[in-house]
Amino acid sequence: MKVTEHIENANGKTQFTFEILPPLKGQNIQSIFDSIDPLMEFNPPFIDVTYHREEYMYKELPSGLLEKKVVKKRPGTVGICSAIQNKYQVDAIPHILCGGFTKEDTENFLIDLDFLGIQNVVALRGDAVKNEIYFKPEKEGNQYATELVTQIANLNKGIYLDDDLQNTSATNFCIGVAGYPEKHMEAPSFDSDIYFLKQKIKNGAEYIVTQLFFDNQKFFDFVAKCRKEGITVPIIPGLKPIATKKQLNLIPHRFKVDIPDDLIMEVVRAKDNDAVRQIGIEWCTAQSKELVAAGIPVLHYYSMGKPDNIKAIAKEVF
Repeated sequence: MKVTEHIENANGKTQFTFEILPPLKGQNIQSIFDSIDPLMEFNPPFIDVTYHREEYMYKELPSGLLEKKVVKKRPGTVGICSAIQNKYQVDAIPHILCGGFTKEDTENFLIDLDFLGIQNVVALRGDAVKNEIYFKPEKEGNQYATELVTQIANLNKGIYLDDDLQNTSATNFCIGVAGYPEKHMEAPSFDSDIYFLKQKIKNGAEYIVTQLFFDNQKFFDFVAKCRKEGITVPIIPGLKPIATKKQLNLIPHRFKVDIPDDLIMEVVRAKDNDAVRQIGIEWCTAQSKELVAAGIPVLHYYSMGKPDNIKAIAKEVF
């Protein structure tokens, strides 16, 4: 079932969903099941699975020269999605990136998903490769998420890259995209960020999932701005509880979001990370309850494979 259909069928009730990341190469899928099992009591209609692009590593040869190697540390997104749908009978949503894919790679990836009965995708540009400052698309790849959305939407119309194909079968993907309540880090302005978000919707995206945030007012303002600009699709807030003191610096640096002063001071005064974890649970629980009261259709939690604090929040909210 499509994400938009899940929202329609909920009849105004807020739904619980979450996101996981593939295990490191060498680990088995049981680690994924172990992170999902504790959260299934809250009846998630769908589960997102991230895609992690390649990294560059340098191996020293006996000659002393360095050999550049391309490594994918977290493969398995498609297999995990298929396993989730088979084991739990819920929809699994893979992330698809521009980075690391040619357009043909993307098309073949989508064909595999279609054959597996996966009907939802999240289309993202993706980050730059580690050790590179700026994002660089593949030579024959999509440069922006707007282009990726167009390619997926074209496949939904039966339009493939090969113009000579006859009697093509159209896919039926529901396309999600990312939104940024505090502006994408590379956007020159908030207004320009909304403009390009609107282009993604125009090109075929059907719902938005936001970057994490800690101040609900920023989310509400973002939604109001989107609606004013004519963006009418569902907007799903992304939430993540803070868990360690170190994250006070890591989260703003990694995600370019602000942490409210009240939350900062609570974390600073906490005696250890166990206390910080509880503060994070309480803050995110309060955020969640306010969003539910506002009639938000879905709350989406970034679990990062650690379900305990998400479960504690969900017990209080759902």
